[in-house]
Amino acid sequence: QVALVESGGGLVQAGGSLRLSCSASGRTFGSRVMGWFRQAPGKEREFVAAINWSGGNTEYADSVKGRFTISRDGAKNTVYLQMNTLKPEDTAVYYCAARPFGSQQLITTSSGYAYWGQGTQVTVSS
Repeated sequence: QVALVESGGGLVQAGGSLRLSCSASGRTFGSRVMGWFRQAPGKEREFVAAINWSGGNTEYADSVKGRFTISRDGAKNTVYLQMNTLKPEDTAVYYCAARPFGSQQLITTSSGYAYWGQGTQVTVSS
């Protein structure tokens, strides 16, 4: 079992930066693929980024490539999403997610993730 808690959201002007954190409980955190998703009002949840257990392999949505960076700290059981050059269209609730234990593929569909946090709001003003 994994419990996830996101933090770091807030209001920022376009062009600014935020760093989201996802704190995980559970002994198997270090072995799990972790991902970030987001959901804007009236839209479906969409993939943002994913990272494998070692941090050596990452995947990004085209809309955030070059602006967002996903990373993880195994000692702290935490995954981060550094978001730079934010745009108003990045406004959404951001969710941290964990894949089932033993699943090592970096997938971009929400159905492949078994555990979810409660979400943190990111609002980018123009």
